[in-house]
Amino acid sequence: MSVCQTALPLDWYQPPFTPYAEEFLALPDRRAETVLGWMDQYVPKAIDHFGDELLLLAHFYMGGEIVKLVERYGGAVSDSYVLALQALHNPEKRVIVESAVHFMAETVAILSHPHQEVWITNPKAGCTMEMLAKDHLVDPIADQLLERYGDDLLCVAYMNTSGRLKALAGRTGGAICTSSNAHHIVEWARRQGKKLFFVPDQHLGRNVADRIGMPQEKLVPLLSPETFGAGYALSDVDGGREALDASDMILWASYCGVHTVFTPEMVEHWRADGRTVYVHPESPLETVRAADGSGSTNFLWKAVMDAKPGDRLAIGTEGHFVRNAIEEGRKKGGDIVHLAEVPGSLAAGCGCATMSRNDPPHLAGMLDLLRKGEAPDANRVLAGDSGNERTGRRDRMTEDERKELIGHARVALERMIEITESAS
Repeated sequence: MSVCQTALPLDWYQPPFTPYAEEFLALPDRRAETVLGWMDQYVPKAIDHFGDELLLLAHFYMGGEIVKLVERYGGAVSDSYVLALQALHNPEKRVIVESAVHFMAETVAILSHPHQEVWITNPKAGCTMEMLAKDHLVDPIADQLLERYGDDLLCVAYMNTSGRLKALAGRTGGAICTSSNAHHIVEWARRQGKKLFFVPDQHLGRNVADRIGMPQEKLVPLLSPETFGAGYALSDVDGGREALDASDMILWASYCGVHTVFTPEMVEHWRADGRTVYVHPESPLETVRAADGSGSTNFLWKAVMDAKPGDRLAIGTEGHFVRNAIEEGRKKGGDIVHLAEVPGSLAAGCGCATMSRNDPPHLAGMLDLLRKGEAPDANRVLAGDSGNERTGRRDRMTEDERKELIGHARVALERMIEITESAS
């Protein structure tokens, strides 16, 4: 079995990682036994060095079969909600290394204990949805909303945001949500009797509203951050301030480039083939309505693991996840396909390209550099860090600013945990 990962060009690697990348690129093939044999030169030494103080984490969407590599070395693989709680629930782990995107590692850092360190294998690993909702884009619009609605505005921030936006949720009495608990969080927020500001994914916002019975006409999307940035007034929004005043929930207009490719026509194609169709709720509303079910990556993975021999599924989410699902389905006697792989479609691709910037050389190099005490500071993740995924540059807060941010962001995260656990 080949490891599914296109090798990154060497100029994508930070200088301390270049030797590991050169070795990886020189391997004769990408078969699992070849890659794992190479990684065994480095990873077990780091595990022996740190012992029980080391915790490896990866998200389901990781490319290069990183999920399998992390599991091989005793790490944890899950969705963003479960990953966020790992430092909080494992105080004995002092060094936490995450193969995922920056906002996930930062969330772990926000909830971490003072003695814990959080590291990301590649600081350029980001999320396009979050990149369209940086604080310099959201804050000027949020300031206008706060000026108009004051204490009557409550922000619900999706996990796919920086700590700076999570702090905005905390400051406004709001909460964080994930795709697995967003309906519980928005239902709670609605009961507070305030105007909701949902950031950043407009599609998840619409799908959650649909699930809890909030009329679509009571949702107002803001202008596209791709086109307008933060340079517009509330009066420029479709329907103007009057539409915002009449709304129940205001939506930031970001989206996931992976999930917006899925269409109702794809759902109907595979249903006509006798398949049950499941999609992620970052997909467009019409696609979610057409599907047989929607939910988080844990929901989708459970559907795979619960499949019986002969079951036929189509799954609409990130490509690497679906490839792993297809493999698991075969083991169970099932038949699973990627939703976008319909005749004539070029949409399936290889999954989330920014998530895939974490690859075997980054994981092996990060652990080896940590063992040797030579890990680059750029890979250390502190609450409030704001990075540029294109350049790798980072803006780091002062200690006082960080403490203030953690105070607000933790309140919003802890409120999410409380609401979620009380609903389970």
